[in-house]
This record gives sequence, structure tokens and C-alpha cells, in this order.
Amino acid sequence: MTSLFGNYQLGDLTLPNRMVMAPMTRARATADGLATPSMATYYARRATAGLIVSEGVQPTPVGQAAPGTPGLHTDEQVTAWRPVTAAVHTNGGRIFAQLMHGGRVSHPDTIGMTPVGPSAVPAVGEVFTPTGLQAAPTPRALESAEVAEHALSYARSARRALDAGFDGVELHGANGYLISQFLSSNANLRTDRYGGPVANRIRFAVEAVSATVEAVGAHRTGIRLSPAGTFWGVEEADVPELYTALLKELAPLGLAYVHIEATADEEILVGLRRTWPGTLLMNPVLPMGAKQTGREDADHWLGLGADLISFGRGFLANPDLVERLRAGLPIAPVDPATYYQGGDAGYLTYPAYQHTV
Repeated sequence: MTSLFGNYQLGDLTLPNRMVMAPMTRARATADGLATPSMATYYARRATAGLIVSEGVQPTPVGQAAPGTPGLHTDEQVTAWRPVTAAVHTNGGRIFAQLMHGGRVSHPDTIGMTPVGPSAVPAVGEVFTPTGLQAAPTPRALESAEVAEHALSYARSARRALDAGFDGVELHGANGYLISQFLSSNANLRTDRYGGPVANRIRFAVEAVSATVEAVGAHRTGIRLSPAGTFWGVEEADVPELYTALLKELAPLGLAYVHIEATADEEILVGLRRTWPGTLLMNPVLPMGAKQTGREDADHWLGLGADLISFGRGFLANPDLVERLRAGLPIAPVDPATYYQGGDAGYLTYPAYQHTV
């Protein structure tokens, strides 16, 4: 049986364990998308994870999904991230930046312009804005000639990520954001080469990943996917066909990993494991408010062929989650009210386990 605490070679990185800190929005950046000293402390405290994947980082101003999220599209943002990555490395950790273009999941009050998407179809639900939740607006459908520019934005941001000291990048292709919108059969109603049949709907994802690989190398590039996920109202027809086609197109690139959320039936996910020849990072995702992913969930997916397991909420309240799981120590609960509220409360106030004499 593969051990959750065994080493794993990920490209040129030797991970001391197979536990990955999943990307989680915390909305603690400055108004102009700069990382802060508190963010350096937050990530450095979790450096015992085999790998940290940062919160979603917008690769372009129009790609910002919510207030308080950091960017990687200006020199100032690169400079602000350097103390964060340095703190993680000083503590012996490794960190990838998650590049997240929100697409239609945004608001003019947040970005100062109309959000863009594959089609003029609004997301379902409300989006975060500087003045609170508001109904998701109708995005501007990208012109065919514009699409390539947005694919390239991931590559440009990836170069900045390496300049900022990150060990690699993960493209956010999940959870109803821009790449996921192109994969969707109801958010993407295009009739050009980016819409319609599966081969067209996967094109944007493949182009974005390919450009990033060319920019920073395959061993520094991963992608996150949520097969059959319905975040922000996206739907996907023919899920096995869609994701099998996508993984087959990505396989020759030799990516560092594919990060899959358990949003589809297990049978489908196991089939995708068979399709993908490289490293599989699995997130045993559970609905918000349900129990946190634990050792049993991790061992289950390692037994089904996953190579690495990502933990989300567990790392929020337990900076020493690796040691807690290794030693069978109690797992502290997280306070959802502090997820996005800003400030250090519920961010830097979760201690490591206190051993009593």
C-alpha cells in the first residue's frame, strides 16, 4: 500500500510526503493584488506539506474573480510574492502558484470592466464584490481573435510566478472559472473552433496549458479539473468523453501533474486515472460544511491509483496537518466565517498542536 507519508518525485522536486495543500481563496491580498507579510507567515507555517498550491492568482486584471485576491501580472505583484515563496523555502517547503482566470465569475464593481467569457451567458448565483454579494452579470463573449490572448495570459503569469520564486504553476481548469467555462456545454455556446463538439471545447484548455509549458517547462506545470462539477451553474455533456479527450491531448506534454476533484462518480474518475499516464493529484472533495478530508479518504484514493492527495480545509485550521495525521492527533475544526473576512483572525490564529506533559 502506498504510504501517504512516503517521498514522491515530482519533476525535479522531491516531496517528503504525498500530502498537498489545496488552493483555497482567502481574500487577504491588498486592493491592488499584492501579497502581504501575513500571507508569508500563513504559507510558511504549512511548509511541511509535500507541496503547497497557492490560492487562485489572477493572471490578468480582467481575470480577477473577487476582491482581495492576489495577482501575478505586474512587477509590483512579483516583488510582493517573493517574501512569501522565500518564507516557504526557508521552512523547507515547495509551492506552486495557482493561476485562476475567473472569466464570467466576476463583476464590474470588482474589475472596473465587464467580465469576459466564452459566451454571453451569466454564471448562476451571486458573486463577491467590494460592496458585498451581487447577482452575476452577463459577460462579454470573447471574439475569436481574442481567445488566444487569454490563453497566453496564463503563460505570461507563469513566467512571473517563477520570477517571484514559485516552484511551478497550476492552471485552474475547474470550478466554473474560465477554462471550465470553455469545457462546459451550457456556458460555452460558441459556433467557432472553440465551441460545439468535444474537440473544440477542450481547445482553450489545451492552448493555455501548451503555452504555459512552452513558457516555464512541463515539469513546472499542472492543471486542476472538476469533471461533472456544477460550480457557478456550469454543465458538461458527455463527461467521460470530454475529459478522456482532454487528458489524451495533454498527455504528450509531460505535465508535472493533473489535479482532479472527486466531483464525478468514482467509476468515471478511476477511468480517468487509467487514461492519464502521469502523476495524478486527487482531491477527495466534499460539500462545504461536510467533514474535512481525512486519512481514510486519502488512503482510499491512494489505493485507487492516485499519487498525491490534496487537503483543503484541514490545512486551514491545522498548519501542522501532516504531523497530526501522521501521529493520529486531533484535527481542529475550521471557522467558515473567517474564510474570506480579511485580517489575521482565522488566518494566523490557528496554532500547531499543543502537546501536554
